[in-house]
Amino acid sequence: MKIRIGTSERDGTFHSQGLALKTICERRPQLASVEVLESRSASVDNANRLQAGEIEFGFMASNWIGRAKTAEAPFAHPIDLRMAVPMNAGPLFFIARAGAPIRTVTDLRGKRVAVGLRTSGMVQHAHAIFGALGLRFSDFTPVYLDFAAGADALAAGEVDAQFQCPIPNKVMTDLAERVALRVIPYRPGEIETVMRAVPYYRATVMRRHAIRGLDEDVAQVAVVNVLVTHARVPEPMVHDVVAAVIAGAGELGEINPLFSGLQDLLRPLRAQGPAALEFGGVPLHAGALQAYREAGLLG
Repeated sequence: MKIRIGTSERDGTFHSQGLALKTICERRPQLASVEVLESRSASVDNANRLQAGEIEFGFMASNWIGRAKTAEAPFAHPIDLRMAVPMNAGPLFFIARAGAPIRTVTDLRGKRVAVGLRTSGMVQHAHAIFGALGLRFSDFTPVYLDFAAGADALAAGEVDAQFQCPIPNKVMTDLAERVALRVIPYRPGEIETVMRAVPYYRATVMRRHAIRGLDEDVAQVAVVNVLVTHARVPEPMVHDVVAAVIAGAGELGEINPLFSGLQDLLRPLRAQGPAALEFGGVPLHAGALQAYREAGLLG
């Protein structure tokens, strides 16, 4: 049976992770046919396609899962999602040209900021971060462009800053090679303010030299991204995909550095049980539970 995985736009991080996941899965005879599908609206689109039976797995940012479960906007109806396995915890960050007079995130007030496609998860993240810091979208000029178009607009001086997805990603790498950039930091205490307001964020550090022009460590916020499925997807299929991820966690990090630290995301299962991965109140799929027990991660 073909396994269809919903990801993101071609230049997005979910798409690159989906291709790495395909490599790991297709080594198992029972998972020999994996199709990686693009998505213009990533998390939202993938949840809706799971409900429609158009895919068996989808990448989502953890902040969307509970909203889909309870039919909170933009979801029109409850979606019976199930958690499969975490994928990564990646920094969400703003960038500007190196010479721009933008020194902190709150300096974006009054500026033109490329925040992602209007229906994308990035826009929701921007609302959450700015809202926690007391800023509204009316306090700056949001520009609704995808990652590649937003990068081009920043390079051309058509926007003052761009909201970027976790690195490494091709768009960010290419942009940093052609334009001198600055990763915009937060003022002291602002990251803690954001995390108190938004429980699905974690603190992280973008390490120096991770991209050209990043000359020192910069603290940022990160969101946990996950692979989800639907309650109707057969247990053996979910078991086999999750088992492949557990067994191949180290190699996934070698294929795509976005997966680095995947073992760290699985480790809380030992102490906290299934609740460690049940973001937004969405339970683990029975097939995933079986895979975690077999791997010794659950009692």
